Amino acid sequence: MVNQRPVNVALLGAGTVGAEVARVLVEKRDVYARQLGRPLNLVAVLVRDVSKPRNGIDPSLLTTDAAKLLDDPEIDLIVELLGVEQPAVDWMKQAMRNGKHVVTANKEVMAKHGPQLLALARECDVDLLFEASVGGGIPIIAPLKRDLLANDVTAVAAIINGTTNYILTAMTREGADFADALKRAQDLGYAEPDPANDVEGEDARYKLAILASLAFRASVQRDDIYREGITKLTARDFRYAAELGYAIKLLALAARVDGGIQARVHPVFLPADAPLAKVDGVLNAIQVEGDLIGRVNFQGPGAGFPTTSAVIADILDAAQTVIGGRRATYATEDTPARIIPMAELVTRYYIRITVIDQPGVLASIAKLLGDAKISIASVIQKETHEASNTAELVIMTHEAREASIQEALKAVADLPEVQEIGNFIRVEEQ
Repeated sequence: MVNQRPVNVALLGAGTVGAEVARVLVEKRDVYARQLGRPLNLVAVLVRDVSKPRNGIDPSLLTTDAAKLLDDPEIDLIVELLGVEQPAVDWMKQAMRNGKHVVTANKEVMAKHGPQLLALARECDVDLLFEASVGGGIPIIAPLKRDLLANDVTAVAAIINGTTNYILTAMTREGADFADALKRAQDLGYAEPDPANDVEGEDARYKLAILASLAFRASVQRDDIYREGITKLTARDFRYAAELGYAIKLLALAARVDGGIQARVHPVFLPADAPLAKVDGVLNAIQVEGDLIGRVNFQGPGAGFPTTSAVIADILDAAQTVIGGRRATYATEDTPARIIPMAELVTRYYIRITVIDQPGVLASIAKLLGDAKISIASVIQKETHEASNTAELVIMTHEAREASIQEALKAVADLPEVQEIGNFIRVEEQ
């Protein structure tokens, strides 16, 4: 083994994940050499500032010269951990054109450029591996490209943002309001100082674009996906959900519908006994339905050490390709998917409305809903405030079209007896 040429790896980026990947590659060098039958060497780490101390990384490995790494014929594998769209995309393309395999954890790059990059990888006969870009340590990309390949995937439902899942869990268990739950998530390091990407559903939308493109073997772009965050949820919504037998989760959903694909990220009411309803804290979970296998679930932590685990696994996979010539394959196409508009969604709805507490209000609301062909399944009068002479109505509908419910809610909001449409949440009966 000593006389065999090693597999040489270079990292682009030494942030939280990059530094951890570098540490593991060095500390477990002997273990990986035995697994591969050949040394796996970390030979360079691209950083912005070589003078900055970096625990666990030999200073002699640090460089600010990206071209030196991308063009070096002795480097077999580039690991992109920059976490930004540019220059990551251009550097990944350059690496593949130079015959290097690429591993990335970059969800933004894969969501926006995945089909194009995969096509280039095929053209250049190299691997592009990106397991860590979606579920952290949850193995989902590899199953979609290999284990589930015999299936026509019909639907994907996922909790793929640990920050929002932690916040929703706190709101469920403790009756906390959104602001308090967010503050706790920030204090614990689960949420960024600017949490918009997480709480507005953008992070989940990036990841769903990757999942849907692989699952349905078509190009689903981030902008194709409807997005709604969790900032409008209140403690009352969680209390009422529990009384009705539901949990509230931020789900990333994609499904084949009428010859096209419907893809959306938003809060949902889930039956409390549904598997995804029981995924709490910072855990992630991905549920896939196929015509042959039925429904399968993948669950696990989605950040930190699990991300490092997924990156290292991809590095070892790519190293085996370098040694044995076996290349990963993906059943993807560059053809854009036909996207079904959100307005055509058919589902049930939860609606919370504050009204003047007087006779005839419910009849007025029911008439407007009925005119839009929306059938009411149940109505419960909740909070009554004598001082303001208001009451809160909680309405559950039967299945209705999204376009119809939106139009009806506009009409309801214009009623003089209606003070506020407090919230409306879609219901997923899994």
